Amino acid sequence: MQFLASTPIAIALIGALMFVGLRRGLWIFFAMMPLGAMAAFNLPAVGNASFGIRELAVICLLGLVLAQPRGLDNVMGTLRMGQPGGVALILLIYCVLSALWVPSVFSGMTQVFTISRDANSHGIRSIPLGPSSGNLTQLFALSLSLAAFLALATNSRTDPDPHRIEKAMAVATAINLGLGLVDLASGMVGAGKIMDMVIRTANYSILSEAKMMGFKRMIGGFPEASSFGSFSMGLFGFWMHRYLIDPKSRRALVMFLIALFCVVRSTSSAAYVAIVVYIFIYAVYSAATRMRSVLSKQIVITSILGILLVWHAMILIFAAYQLVEPVTAFLNETLFDKAGSSSGVERMSWNTQAMKNLTDTWLIGAGLGSARASNWLLSSLGSVGLPGTALFVAFLISVFRMRVVPQGSPTDMTVSALKWGCVATIVTELLIASTPNIGVFFFAMTGLATGLARSTQLVEAPKQTPPFARRRAA
Repeated sequence: MQFLASTPIAIALIGALMFVGLRRGLWIFFAMMPLGAMAAFNLPAVGNASFGIRELAVICLLGLVLAQPRGLDNVMGTLRMGQPGGVALILLIYCVLSALWVPSVFSGMTQVFTISRDANSHGIRSIPLGPSSGNLTQLFALSLSLAAFLALATNSRTDPDPHRIEKAMAVATAINLGLGLVDLASGMVGAGKIMDMVIRTANYSILSEAKMMGFKRMIGGFPEASSFGSFSMGLFGFWMHRYLIDPKSRRALVMFLIALFCVVRSTSSAAYVAIVVYIFIYAVYSAATRMRSVLSKQIVITSILGILLVWHAMILIFAAYQLVEPVTAFLNETLFDKAGSSSGVERMSWNTQAMKNLTDTWLIGAGLGSARASNWLLSSLGSVGLPGTALFVAFLISVFRMRVVPQGSPTDMTVSALKWGCVATIVTELLIASTPNIGVFFFAMTGLATGLARSTQLVEAPKQTPPFARRRAA
């Protein structure tokens, strides 16, 4: 075990979470979410892998939930069949078999793209399929993500508090901005390595010096711009919906603007495409469902004005693209020429190989942790195959189908905002994800949404349910 400059910070944050407890310390857990490249310590004996502060926080979180009165019973209640927790359990079992069994069965039958951890000197390389340390590390990472779902789904069901959850999301948003601004400021004065020494200490390829048109790309506490943009998109999706359904909330407005700034300043082409797709999905869904009755007259007027502003902004951008050389170069580099760049060509080769991995293994996939791609759907198909991808989709559907009783309550607003945060994250990960694991932050949002929704259903259940059935429902 190798201790780092970030180890004392990790110990302090984990210690604070354990001291104050989950009820008062949820915001501490979410304060660690923007620290995507901070390692608590490194493990030289396990391929020099990094154990991140977020992963350590999940273990602490699950321990706190289990330590509560009837903690194990509450956790088992979350894993009930017919609920998202039951689907998550089946998914985990399948992924265990996929990681430990599939690479041996199909050994040598296909080539896979995998990452070399030899001081990051070889980067991504193509090798014959076979068991590797990547199977174990990816299985461990996915298990921790699902553990975050389990712990927060249990806690928010047994101790529901939407205001506490929104406070935690606000803390994550503010810290994400703060780290981004420190990243930019340190880069301007030539002290960017300080962030790499203290905050971005994980054994990843840290692209802290990347620039776009002479401007440093904002990556905050993450290893590169696309992961920073993906995290910011999750926050953007949450706060955009939260503000639109409650325009009187100043906190929602401020956090929405902060998240939007982080997405734009990341200069991530995936985030730029995702924000357009997300807004389109949001508009279509709102128009086609009852959400249009939730939106007030003020929001309708604001939306119309927003559409007009976007229309004029697009005209202005198009004119600048045609006439202003710096704008032309920037848009070409971030969007229009991205697919033809060396990075774009390389990532397309990963995606092509992922589909070949799927067909070469009879639709079973190469095994969790064996293959990489640059698209969540293709990485899932190439790794865990059609059955595993179907289980992932079934889990997402089960979460999105959770309903709050009654609608329009503060709990309902928070749950719907969490779901839209998940949608924004998925849209982004469909463009950049290299593995099926969407990450701790995403599964944390699904857990909070699931637990809050179930808490309202269990309140209504005793009115019509016999006592013995109530215990089973919990």
